[in-house]
Amino acid sequence: MSEEMNQQPEIRIPRVGEKAPHFEALTTQGMKRLEDYQGKYLVLFSHPADFTPVCTTEFVAFQAIYPQLRELNTELLGLSIDSNQSHLAWVNNIEENFNIKIEFPVIADLNKDVASKYGMLTPEHNSTETNRAVFVIDDKGIVRGIIYYPLQTGRNMDEIVRLIKALQTTDEHKVSTPANWEPGDKVIVPPPSTQKELEERKKDDSLEMIDWYLAKKSLD
Repeated sequence: MSEEMNQQPEIRIPRVGEKAPHFEALTTQGMKRLEDYQGKYLVLFSHPADFTPVCTTEFVAFQAIYPQLRELNTELLGLSIDSNQSHLAWVNNIEENFNIKIEFPVIADLNKDVASKYGMLTPEHNSTETNRAVFVIDDKGIVRGIIYYPLQTGRNMDEIVRLIKALQTTDEHKVSTPANWEPGDKVIVPPPSTQKELEERKKDDSLEMIDWYLAKKSLD
């Protein structure tokens, strides 16, 4: 076998803060492009294969949070390197078994084009399936969050929703969110950059001052 035939597709994981790679792909709801989601957040996720146990539970769970994501101006888009016919048969099977209609599109990435652009393949293990990757792309087309899970572990949907809410809170209020933050909790304000700002911060009764570099406030 020639060296050229042995070569794997070039795989590079986009970094947080970079422009999301462009794609145009066939899905269960027709052709979709990254540009179709301009002005919205997008959760682009890959699953190893159709008709597999963990992936089936995940699709049911993704559909359960889909209405909540839509309320957050966020869309869902799945992906694996199965065929479009396989995707259609699988989502129909899910509807028959769980009485749940999968409303979001699923990319049929047979040529591995999108999976390669987003680093969703694991060539040292098995390049015939995609891993459990989650990419959160914001309304300007920028990658804002990346989560990877092992093949044997289903994803936590609450954390994906929490991440979207945290990112949108950061965008709207120019703040950060602490560990285990949930909507309604206090947020972290940017640290002072000058002596004057530091002195002003000490006098601000609206802040919970832990130290000069760490202060929280309520958004209520």
